[in-house]
Amino acid sequence: MAVHINITDEALHDILQLLLDQYGYDFTEYSQTSLKRRVIRFMDISQITTAEELIYQLHTKKTLFHKLLQTVTVNVTEMFRDPTFYKILREKILPELATYPIIKIWHAGCATGEEVFSLAILLSEENLLNRCRIYATDINPENIDKARKGIITVANMKEYTQNYYKSGGRKDFSSYYTARYDHVLISRELRKDIIFAQHNLVTDTVFNEFQLILCRNVLIYFNESLQKKVINLFYDSLSPLGYFAIGMKESLFFKDLNNLFDSAIPAHKIFKKRN
Repeated sequence: MAVHINITDEALHDILQLLLDQYGYDFTEYSQTSLKRRVIRFMDISQITTAEELIYQLHTKKTLFHKLLQTVTVNVTEMFRDPTFYKILREKILPELATYPIIKIWHAGCATGEEVFSLAILLSEENLLNRCRIYATDINPENIDKARKGIITVANMKEYTQNYYKSGGRKDFSSYYTARYDHVLISRELRKDIIFAQHNLVTDTVFNEFQLILCRNVLIYFNESLQKKVINLFYDSLSPLGYFAIGMKESLFFKDLNNLFDSAIPAHKIFKKRN
């Protein structure tokens, strides 16, 4: 018989405080509704029935924390996710970036790297990759480790191939990877100028100046206060007139942030930093 798991707001607060105090991860400003749902799902998978038991085990088992981190952080990604977005990048944004001698791009919340590799393919086809430095960051070290290796499950490649051609891809998509049994390995040539690093949008600061920042489908997991803080971080990280892209369900139009960005391509949530 399935056990119905429930945790109170107070218990969730205690769990998040433990994660902050013991492991240094601050989830206190994430959307509490979404976070509670993820914690409960993790408890169900781990056969932990009460918040008290979860707290006790987190105190004593670091391996459990790493498993919880995999559930709590955002790991949903795919190559050329929303193909029309990449088509717009190719046709409207990359020609402007091409005017810079060195192009610096930050992909924040990169998960396991599929969307970063998609961007690298676009840059390669526009003969810009050799002038680019792509910084791909995520809060989850396991995601970063997997992305750095360039390994993708082969089961998704049919869908990714279709996405690639819908985005305006011009080559044989299979030329960008090597198939190996149940996975594929993304070309080393695509990965060599990507710097994968752990970065926490909640606590870490500006580390470079970029002409393009992508942070798609991450802000929706933050509460309004944290969204504003992170948007200001991205603003400070952009070069004058730099571009910033977010997810289709996300917004920058908070009343007190209206003076930071202009809407460059509204239909695809691409913004431009005001000078």
